[in-house]
Amino acid sequence: MRFLKTLIWVTVIIGLIVFATNNWAPVSVSLWGGLRLDTKLPALVVVAFLIGFLPLYLLHRTQIWRLKRRILTLEGNQQTSAFPPPASPPPAYTAVDTI
Repeated sequence: MRFLKTLIWVTVIIGLIVFATNNWAPVSVSLWGGLRLDTKLPALVVVAFLIGFLPLYLLHRTQIWRLKRRILTLEGNQQTSAFPPPASPPPAYTAVDTI
């Protein structure tokens, strides 16, 4: 599984490098108030990707952390209450012979 994850990341990075070399052109972006930003196209694409990716990734990691804490709490509660302490055995009845 780790090999597959590494292979995917290497493929994405190589694709980004190929895209950047083929599209290294200056771009002008109009911002608010008449401001203009002159940047290269690959930088603009990477920044746009990060703006969309990072908030959702942080939300995902936060939910996983919260669920793991909840599972650990529930497992801890289950271990303490699964086996209640044994009750004292009832007294044994003995037959008493009377003569």
